[in-house]
Amino acid sequence: MTGGAGEQGKRLLKLFRELSEEQQRTLLSFAEFLASQGEQAPREIPEPEAIPRPEGESVVKAMKRLSATYHMLDKSKLLNETSALMAQHVMQGRPAEEVIDELEVVFEMHYKRVTGRE
Repeated sequence: MTGGAGEQGKRLLKLFRELSEEQQRTLLSFAEFLASQGEQAPREIPEPEAIPRPEGESVVKAMKRLSATYHMLDKSKLLNETSALMAQHVMQGRPAEEVIDELEVVFEMHYKRVTGRE
């Protein structure tokens, strides 16, 4: 709905209010069905912010930098991989530089997956 979407929305709301409760449920079900069938407009995903990696960066600061760089990503979807890498550094003594290199790859791969650039 474009252009007259406001008018159409008002008209739809007026008609909806005139329906019985059962008819309202039916209309909502139908609207949900139609919405699920239509193609979703692709969401505009911004490019990552170019934040340079400072010398001697800690793993925690790298996580903050990468989270800011890839602010458009759902961090919950990165949690498993990033927490495993953090644990390798903290618990197993894996060098920070190696962990940060891998964290950068993880964030980049997730970004490519989200944008369809794999």
